[in-house]
Amino acid sequence: MAPLGDGVAPAAAAAAPGLVVSFGEMLIDFVPDVAGVSLAESGGFVKAPGGAPANVACAVSKLGGSSAFIGKFGDDEFGHMLVEILKQNGVNAEGCLFDQHARTALAFVTLKSNGEREFMFYRNPSADMLLTEAELNLDLIRRARIFHYGSISLITEPCRSAHVAATRAAKAAGLLCSYDPNVRLPLWPSAQAARDGIMSIWKDADFIKVSDEEVAFLTQGDANDEKNVLSLWFEGLKLLVVTDGERGCRYFTKDFKGSMPGYAVKTVDTTGAGDAFVGSLLVNVAKDDSIFYNEEKLRKVLEFSNACGAICTTQKGAIPALPTTAAALELISKGSN
Repeated sequence: MAPLGDGVAPAAAAAAPGLVVSFGEMLIDFVPDVAGVSLAESGGFVKAPGGAPANVACAVSKLGGSSAFIGKFGDDEFGHMLVEILKQNGVNAEGCLFDQHARTALAFVTLKSNGEREFMFYRNPSADMLLTEAELNLDLIRRARIFHYGSISLITEPCRSAHVAATRAAKAAGLLCSYDPNVRLPLWPSAQAARDGIMSIWKDADFIKVSDEEVAFLTQGDANDEKNVLSLWFEGLKLLVVTDGERGCRYFTKDFKGSMPGYAVKTVDTTGAGDAFVGSLLVNVAKDDSIFYNEEKLRKVLEFSNACGAICTTQKGAIPALPTTAAALELISKGSN
């Protein structure tokens, strides 16, 4: 498939459904082939492409949106495999680079019996950490409608400076900025360093999605207490969404707030569920950003996003488990929890 947006004038690219550019890491997840065992006990592993920003890019594309990815890979078999997977999933890979001196990142993921995860990372340093500001494809960013990112790209230089520069370019070009912190504590020097790093770019975003666990971590308080959630709000934010696992999600805007129930499914692996949720939301924002100001429209979109997140937990791995629009609509037709 040809890269999306190639040779297209900026106006035409914006008139597509609206390009979503994801920035950050893509890696290989090694997932035990049996749930509920430790890494040491696991007899074998299933190799799965992962990395939250890349998952979001694939989710957008699978749902019929237009997406691109910016990030760096090792010039190794895994790196080339991952970029090929992006292309196979309809993601524009113009912003992908290869580093001859660093490897593609790996993560070993423990699946507990309830489908929740623990991570062990191999990045010392991995290629994604070595992306520099000079290597950024700023033209790709400027062609987009939405710029999406996480916090892992903030952990070390030079990637941190590249991240900040990319956000600056996105804001200057009038893009909507979407932030899903995706807290991965083992990658940060300390819990406080993670909090400080994640909050350092908090107010650059137009839309933020956090899980209930991340609310508890960032506020050091009860995620069910609305006071704690609202301590994350700031003037200028258009939408704050808190995902509550199978219970659904809560949403907060300047003018209204509420919650949407989730869907009961047989959970196998929660990897990528939040990314499927975000991708489905961004597909709809790229088409019509009035959902930030229209509660009825927003609730319809969040119903769809909850269904996408739920479906993603029903099989192993993130990208293979990302849902189609038809699958999400079928689950919605069966009703929520």
